[in-house]
Amino acid sequence: MIIRSVTRFMALAFGLLLLASQSQAGEKDFGDYQLHWSVFPSTMLTPEVAKANNLQRSKSIGVVNISIMTDNEHGQPQPVGGQVEGQVANDIQQVKFLAFRRIQEGDAVYFIAQYQYRPAELMTFNITARPTGYPQGLKVRFAHSLFND
Repeated sequence: MIIRSVTRFMALAFGLLLLASQSQAGEKDFGDYQLHWSVFPSTMLTPEVAKANNLQRSKSIGVVNISIMTDNEHGQPQPVGGQVEGQVANDIQQVKFLAFRRIQEGDAVYFIAQYQYRPAELMTFNITARPTGYPQGLKVRFAHSLFND
């Protein structure tokens, strides 16, 4: 029984390690606001989630997800609306503009865009987010490579 539990735990840990290697998440603090992002292959989406959000699943399509957050009166992060724009460049500096769409699920608000990639290609993202009512853009730059599963 103990061996079976350890085996299940190891399988779960290995699965999470593989998932972590396929996605990247980060955040940057701008004082009143924080930007959170994640990048992952579209094949990580279930067919149902992809269809519900009008997203394409393919081994050559990645997803970038951006959230704009601020702290509420209790110091807990809460999402805010706004606009997000950006571009992605591959390792030979071919630039493509990202078409972000706003998605709201309950209190959660995030902005997603899809982009084409080749396995192991280093992609550099330049993102500008503008929270509603905030006069200046919040800019982040990050890079990530995706691999096909």
